[in-house]
Amino acid sequence: MAKIQDVVKKVKHSSFSKWLLYVVVGWLTYPGICLINRLKIRGMEKLPRLPKNNVLFVCNHHTYFADVITLIHIFCAAKNGRTKKLGLPFYLFNPFLNLKYVAAATTMSKTWLARIFTVAGAITVKRTWNAESGEVRKGLDIGDTRTIARALEDNWVINFPQGTTTPFAPGRRGSAFIIKQCKPIVIPVVFEGFSDTFNKTGLRMRKFRSTLTVNFKDPLNINYEDSPEQILSQIMDAIEQSEKYRKP
Repeated sequence: MAKIQDVVKKVKHSSFSKWLLYVVVGWLTYPGICLINRLKIRGMEKLPRLPKNNVLFVCNHHTYFADVITLIHIFCAAKNGRTKKLGLPFYLFNPFLNLKYVAAATTMSKTWLARIFTVAGAITVKRTWNAESGEVRKGLDIGDTRTIARALEDNWVINFPQGTTTPFAPGRRGSAFIIKQCKPIVIPVVFEGFSDTFNKTGLRMRKFRSTLTVNFKDPLNINYEDSPEQILSQIMDAIEQSEKYRKP
């Protein structure tokens, strides 16, 4: 395991390694996203109008990896002129590499495959809670805040405010702190159908001929002077994880 960690550290910041991972993983996952199942994308035409940095995508969370992999497909396709659908995955040879995603350090260290996926741009952070021990840490880790802030300087960053794949789990205030500090453009993204189609990791299908939906909403109009609680409430409503979206 130590050797795998050393290798990952060496290649993590290599653009070629990231490009190669996008190409290999992209071609392997494309059939499950677009051929075996059907992918519907709403709001894809908005992506080329966004700046290439300080954009934060806040998303509901269905699986560990399928959500992020699908967004990588969409961002690469958008870079190559697609506005409504992916088309054939030749866009992977000219990928959008200015991309990072926030993931729990515990998740990204569980398996050798997860460690390899950190090359795709993972920003590993410490959870403010521990599902196994029930331990809760107050506040946001300063090192994690700085890492995400630095990533936003040159990248788009994908964030899952709930930090878990459990539907309607409460959001974590860390997302709001980042927004108050960095004042990024915040794009809500809503996934539908992924948790039914894939297992929890998102690497194995358990249902076929499903409709997968990714909806890019308009940028949020955020008052950066609002409290973290107010901003978090706005985010949770935008990603349709507030109580008003819960089915009776």
